[in-house]
Amino acid sequence: MTVDVVDAENKKIGSVDLSDEVFGGRVKTDLIHESVVRANAAERRGTHGTKTRAMVSGSGKKPWRQKGTGRARVGEIRNPLWRKGGTVFGPQPRSYEYQLPKKVEKGALRAALTQKLRDGEVTVVEALSVAEIKTKAAAEMLRRLGVERGAKRASKVLLVDVKPEDKLSLSVRNIDGVRILASNRVSARDIVNSRRVVLTRAAIEKLQEALG
Repeated sequence: MTVDVVDAENKKIGSVDLSDEVFGGRVKTDLIHESVVRANAAERRGTHGTKTRAMVSGSGKKPWRQKGTGRARVGEIRNPLWRKGGTVFGPQPRSYEYQLPKKVEKGALRAALTQKLRDGEVTVVEALSVAEIKTKAAAEMLRRLGVERGAKRASKVLLVDVKPEDKLSLSVRNIDGVRILASNRVSARDIVNSRRVVLTRAAIEKLQEALG
């Protein structure tokens, strides 16, 4: 597979060869699904919590004697059977994060990139940079590359570089829907959650080396 490499003016200046062993196989959507679910689970706050009978306010004194009153026996007013009593086996604060095998994560990222390449939603540029820290300059760069947001307010753009330039990172942070990441921080969810993916030549070569 060969992908064109363009400059900042969106003019072809070369090409990069991609290995069929990495990007030429079957797109394993099940791996993408597993990776996206794991990433979503890791971001869950997990701050939910219910009060057990030990946490509920109220006396621990026995309301009445065990026998002789005709009433049901009860030990305290914090009893889960009573109104405003504690909750049995309710949700407690916890982390939902878990880990997948590294091969699964690599396979998911490989599959996500392969699908984007086949859909023609990947642009490879020689370099991603701006002359000054200015949102307008970053927006103009995206427009020249043909990935501007325009009327499609729901569209998302992902920029990937080996080491993102500080000026560009500061310039795109105010553009809604545009993210910039280092190549070693990209996940399958980042790829499938973007309408267009823009990678530098160095970034796609680095990813190919890591996923091979």
